[in-house]
Amino acid sequence: MTKRHLTGLSRAELSEYFAEFGEPRYRADQVFRGLHQRRLHSFDEMTDLPKGVREKLNESATPSILTVESKYVSSDGTRRYLMQTQEGNPVETVFIPTENRDTICFSSQSGCALKCDFCLTAKLGLLGNLSAGEIVEQVITVLNDVYGVGGQTPHGTNLVAMGAGEPFMNFDNLLKALEIMSDEDGLFIVPNRVTVSTVGIVPKIYAFAELERRPNLAISLSAPTDELRNKLMPVNTRWNIDELMTAAKAFERTLKRGERFTFEYVLLGGLNDSVEHARTLAAVLKRHDLRRAKINLIPHNPAEQLDYHPPDPAGVEAFKQTLEGLGVSAYVRTPRGRDIFAACGQLAAKHEPNLVNLTSTKSAEERNV
Repeated sequence: MTKRHLTGLSRAELSEYFAEFGEPRYRADQVFRGLHQRRLHSFDEMTDLPKGVREKLNESATPSILTVESKYVSSDGTRRYLMQTQEGNPVETVFIPTENRDTICFSSQSGCALKCDFCLTAKLGLLGNLSAGEIVEQVITVLNDVYGVGGQTPHGTNLVAMGAGEPFMNFDNLLKALEIMSDEDGLFIVPNRVTVSTVGIVPKIYAFAELERRPNLAISLSAPTDELRNKLMPVNTRWNIDELMTAAKAFERTLKRGERFTFEYVLLGGLNDSVEHARTLAAVLKRHDLRRAKINLIPHNPAEQLDYHPPDPAGVEAFKQTLEGLGVSAYVRTPRGRDIFAACGQLAAKHEPNLVNLTSTKSAEERNV
């Protein structure tokens, strides 16, 4: 019998689950808090439940279905977790600490089907969508490893759906996971502390715009012309830049106070990083009257399997200054975790013993993650 993964159930679904046992509603609330607020590893640790209820749960359900295979720690403090689903597919999650905030970059899929030419994850292909529970469990696993089981974060947690996969190709499971994580009796990570990144699945951008409670949006662009973007991001042959920008403008019109909207632009040395490219990019934004979006410039993170190299730092600064001189807000993302293949575009289930600061290859249970 396949056990039910309770971490992926909403509070309402948990209530229905316990009704099957003839248990009162408050049992669902107890288990929900145990899984998400206290971040407990097992039902046996939920000592506020009667022993009989715990036994029933152990027979029919599980709080965890991901296995942690390895954890890598970068020289800059970034951590990359390589996990595995029950089907044996890799799942990668990254923890990025900074002085004023901590960020968890989670995956929405195992692998990716969209074949962006400068991204290592594309080399895996799509191995499968992650369930809502698998998405939530990534975050719980990281929080417990960094702060201890149920430990408090010093300044909250930000989430970014920028790991492996295209979040908008797993739209329903993504939204369900975010709803579960926003519950005030659980992890309580509210939408304005979450950013979802998409390569530009246009119909889902319109659907995202209609959501009442939603995270911040980032759209990966990485080229200012269709000719170049077709090469770098094949999704552009389905929805070209004008179609993407029209959807982006529709989203921008719905922005509420405090919401953030960005375009991500991976700078590839000698390919899309000239001052002329910056001018063309600014012209595209002006043509579509996109005034509130900022440009997040990401210097390419190198890998032997990719035929691209990082841009010259002086060129990055010139690109940024050109945009700003044309009235476009831009900032440069500092690369984190390059030495452990945790940086943007590097997630490819790397499992190598010679990576910097490999801390453990024990199972999650053995390591108490």
